[in-house]
Amino acid sequence: MAHQYFEDNQDLDHDYKIIDFNWQGQTLHLKTDAGVFSRDNVDFGSRTLLETFLNNTADDFDQLLDLGCGYGAMGLALAIAYPKAQIDMVDVSQRALALAENNAQANQITNTAIFFSDVYSEVKKKDYDHVLSNPPIRAGKEVVHGIISGAKDHLKLGGRLTIVIQKKQGAPSAKKKMAELYGNVTELDRKKGYWILQSYKQD
Repeated sequence: MAHQYFEDNQDLDHDYKIIDFNWQGQTLHLKTDAGVFSRDNVDFGSRTLLETFLNNTADDFDQLLDLGCGYGAMGLALAIAYPKAQIDMVDVSQRALALAENNAQANQITNTAIFFSDVYSEVKKKDYDHVLSNPPIRAGKEVVHGIISGAKDHLKLGGRLTIVIQKKQGAPSAKKKMAELYGNVTELDRKKGYWILQSYKQD
């Protein structure tokens, strides 16, 4: 059976490589490995989510959760963009988490906490300003919708969930789910079939 990047796949053979990600006038050197999502480059969806978030978010927030952080590209980029914020990064894959830790240290990024969590299972905080996710579509609709619904318990009042999802992989369904759960949803951007969706917690 093939291993999926959203599983804890510690027994897979290693195949390390270093990729460069240019962000905010800085080059992040990121170590990746076999069995992790988008190991050859930072994927278009994550880059679009980062750029859109940056263009629509003030820099005065305190805490952000990157759910499904993989080898750390998105969370570490956010840590650079918002140096006064605490960026928590979680994933179900121990391999991805080890890479994220390595990449934080290698790029001298210190305003992060990187830890294991199966979706929100080990997330204790209830007062995040933001939850961001590029959800693992291949894990199925139930997992994606669980990411959407579970965020509400970990956001402070007025806190925002922002996700990226392709139209052909369920963006309309995700948008409908966010509207039902939060009473609001905004399309921040659409680019090459990717939708950036955001809801805020109002009750």
